[in-house]
Amino acid sequence: MFRSTFAALGAMAVAIGLATSAYAQPAADTLATIKQRGYLLCGVAGNVAGFSLPDSSGEMRGIDADSCRTVAAAIFGDAKKIRFVNTTSQSRFTALQSGEIDMLVRNTTWTLTREASLGLEFASINFYDGQGFLVKKSLGVTSAKQLDGATICVQPGTTTELNLADYFRANNLKFTPVVIETVEQVQAAFIAGRCDAYTTDSSSLASFRSTQGAQAGDYVLLPEIISKEPLGAVVRKGDWKFFDIVRWAYYAQLTAEELGITSQNVMTFANSTNPEIQRFMGKSGDLGKILGVDADWAVKVVQQVGNFGEMWERNITPMGVPRGINNLWTKGGLQYAPPMR
Repeated sequence: MFRSTFAALGAMAVAIGLATSAYAQPAADTLATIKQRGYLLCGVAGNVAGFSLPDSSGEMRGIDADSCRTVAAAIFGDAKKIRFVNTTSQSRFTALQSGEIDMLVRNTTWTLTREASLGLEFASINFYDGQGFLVKKSLGVTSAKQLDGATICVQPGTTTELNLADYFRANNLKFTPVVIETVEQVQAAFIAGRCDAYTTDSSSLASFRSTQGAQAGDYVLLPEIISKEPLGAVVRKGDWKFFDIVRWAYYAQLTAEELGITSQNVMTFANSTNPEIQRFMGKSGDLGKILGVDADWAVKVVQQVGNFGEMWERNITPMGVPRGINNLWTKGGLQYAPPMR
């Protein structure tokens, strides 16, 4: 009896040890891989105006694309050393888990389940958003609570789909989901009248409406915001060296905006006697060495991509989306950078 009990306990200990060992295995050295390859692979949507969408010359534009560029600038001192990989809502996490991409910045919401179960980590939040509804003005609807019995276009495998079900259940309303894989197909179905409403992040709805030209006024963004959607950059869990670079490239943009440092005036701060600015410029301290990049990494980020406010003005303001809670904390917003020291 005792022998069998000890044997069972021993087997259990071995199993626990193996499980712990597997969990504790360090992730691949993404930073070393990127440097050896010579460029960063960044997963984006590639089809959302204001976030990631090629311009007329094929250059990827948008706040997500620029968030990728900050990392390339920090690592290489060159924001152009990057390749964008278009992903879908279904393929994005697998692409990151498998190493097809180094990082993901694709209108992706930070949730407990995603961070705790997918082996991934959210490094930054470049857009605090919320889910909304877009309808045609001709429908005569002014509130989401008037959508009882409506058909609603939504993408599968998203927090959007789950939030939609929660909202209608909580408000004792019924709806019929029209579930379609790609955002282009969803938008085409909505325009064609296959659904009464289109739901996703409010920023994406505003982006879509802004691309409709003279017909933009035919669409109404309903006032209800039914969820919290913190969107940002995602990396593989356990690869903390790369995680730190992704996170602090973002914080460098916020810090620059707080200090009044822009892409246009950054070099005028080179001889500043302000200790905080000296650290930012790489003139004192060893922040670059700690991160494993050059001393002037933050300068390169701002010089080539801009501070956070510049990035916002370039990509989001043209869509008519107010900065609101995405303002710096000093202006009543949520964007807040820890000390760079």
